[in-house]
Amino acid sequence: MNVELIAHTRIANNFMENTIAGMSEGQMVAFTAIRTCYSANKPTEILKKEGEKYVWKEATDGEGGTDADRLFRHIVRSGHTSTLEHITFTFAIEGISRACLAQLTRHRVGFSYSVQSQRYVKFGSDDKSGGFDHVMPQSVKKNPVAVAAYAFAMGVIQQTYNELREEGVPAEDARMVLPNAATCNLVMTANLRALLDFYSKRRKGRGAQWEIADLAEKLREEVIAVEPWTERFFKEA
Repeated sequence: MNVELIAHTRIANNFMENTIAGMSEGQMVAFTAIRTCYSANKPTEILKKEGEKYVWKEATDGEGGTDADRLFRHIVRSGHTSTLEHITFTFAIEGISRACLAQLTRHRVGFSYSVQSQRYVKFGSDDKSGGFDHVMPQSVKKNPVAVAAYAFAMGVIQQTYNELREEGVPAEDARMVLPNAATCNLVMTANLRALLDFYSKRRKGRGAQWEIADLAEKLREEVIAVEPWTERFFKEA
């Protein structure tokens, strides 16, 4: 499995003059959304008129950081997280199983998916793909007999797919024999609120299957690499 961040919310060029030192671009977007709900100022005025006051004032909740940090903590804990939906992240996700994909795409609100097609991408051994790749669970890998049985099954499925295609069966029908273990690639976009909710349900220790739990962790790592202030909210999720 490989997960890489392709893009995330940035401040528009014509708005850069309003940026506040000490806030990431994601924080500035969230701050603008949050304060719009409670301020008489217009959204285009909020960073310029209110931002520095929150950045340079110490937090009043006793948890450290700036008053902006306090504001973000308050918003998350009070459940006013619709303001975090304005921060989005687009990921390349490569090499997850179709089983994992089925679990992932149950999360619909705040998520968009573009998935590699088994209809238009052909998975014969002689096709450009070179055949289908597959995920092998750790429970199989630690047992040599299970590994052999699993590998044999994948080989039989590949051969069956090849034979169906050779007999003129279209890829959209031949794909029916491909296993849940077959890998796929996708592009996924999600907002911060949706990602926090996803992580709270799919993180390790919450009963999620290992593969989607690993995916949840990789997504978290990609987000906090560009928006470090979100790390505590993933921990609290």
